Amino acid sequence: MAIAASTVVVLVVIAFFAFPRSQTAPSVTPINTPLDPYAAHLQLSGLAMSQSTNYIGDTVTYLDGHIANTGDRTVTGITVQVLFRGFTNLVTQNNTQPLKLIRMTEPYVDVEPVADAPLKPGQGRNFRLVFDGLSSQWNHDMPEIRIVHVQTR
Repeated sequence: MAIAASTVVVLVVIAFFAFPRSQTAPSVTPINTPLDPYAAHLQLSGLAMSQSTNYIGDTVTYLDGHIANTGDRTVTGITVQVLFRGFTNLVTQNNTQPLKLIRMTEPYVDVEPVADAPLKPGQGRNFRLVFDGLSSQWNHDMPEIRIVHVQTR
């Protein structure tokens, strides 16, 4: 019995660390929250979505893209609001989270906070946002990404 219980505990711990999850719990920001003034200097491009299934059968959705700092300040933090819409174009899910930059892609995609690799003026980096538990009402179109907070120096 003790060996079986130990095996189960080890498997749960391995599964917890082996499958990516959001680093912070998503929060909700009102849809009419104004964009950060510096957001005009941050250009998003190359947006692509993918999905995978974790070990318990839940779907994890990834939103990858590229962000470029066209302004004159170094960016040390970015918070984005991601709005998923339904078939009637109403927001079915509102998710706010820190934008994470891709640090490496092999042997797996690893992300880091913007503060660990600040975006200097003229610099661009790839990013990844991770979502689990998305609404079944989502129409599976590309969500709207809004930059609601930027930290600079």
